[in-house]
Amino acid sequence: MFLASFPSPSQGVWHLGPIPIRAYALCIIAGIVVAIWLTQRRWKARGGNPDDVADIALWAVPFGIVGGRLYHVLTDPELYFLPGRDPIKAFYIWDGGLGIWGAVALGAVGAWIGCRRRGVNLWDFGDALAPGLVLAQAVGRWGNYFNQELYGGPTTVPWALEIDPAHRPPDTPDIGLYHPTFLYESMWNVAVAVLLLWVDRWFHLSRGKLFALYVAAYTVGRGVIEAMRVDHANHFLGLRLNDWTSLIVFLAAATVLCWPRRRGDQGAASRPGEQVSRDTPAV
Repeated sequence: MFLASFPSPSQGVWHLGPIPIRAYALCIIAGIVVAIWLTQRRWKARGGNPDDVADIALWAVPFGIVGGRLYHVLTDPELYFLPGRDPIKAFYIWDGGLGIWGAVALGAVGAWIGCRRRGVNLWDFGDALAPGLVLAQAVGRWGNYFNQELYGGPTTVPWALEIDPAHRPPDTPDIGLYHPTFLYESMWNVAVAVLLLWVDRWFHLSRGKLFALYVAAYTVGRGVIEAMRVDHANHFLGLRLNDWTSLIVFLAAATVLCWPRRRGDQGAASRPGEQVSRDTPAV
């Protein structure tokens, strides 16, 4: 046992008879529950029907999971399709590997379908969802802790994470302490959620800008943390692909934030107590 560190879990899977209960899946589910709970409260405070949230989630969550897995597989295809690899493992979501931007992109498609069915404006819903979504990411990151994956480089900081020999990088097999980047990202996500709740409480942002602020704030932290990680990743011009994705997405979000407010677009659901607009077409 290391004196200045904390251990990884001894196991990440428990069996209920023949059924495996995986900590990674439990963390993802817990994050979804947190997001739905908070979004329901925020949606109701804006005059919306809380039932909208669960119905939209029935579309957004499956689409998001598929999108997250597709992003991971498409950006790291050599993990599954090179000679000697097992392509069927591309479907093993429980082993980890959900790319957030694939999840957000395809999840948005699912949310759009759900919003159309409920007669809700997608941007209004996105603004209500943003704090809960980033909190869901904070909870879900703990699944990486149980899988002993996505950690940073070797370190001797007091909060270093102990990694078992079977999960260490091949170039540092004798080093047991690494930066817990899953923890850094989880803490950053909680900070972003607090920022969003504060901004939404005191500022009257126009429609869609709170969601854009979530994207911009998250990518700043993700870019820094991504640079610390030592797990496998493809690179382009010296940067990990996820760094490039974060940069592009940040620039897009910053453009939305800086875009002048259109006349009459005050954000139909930007403040507690304001009635959600249902007479505007869902985006």
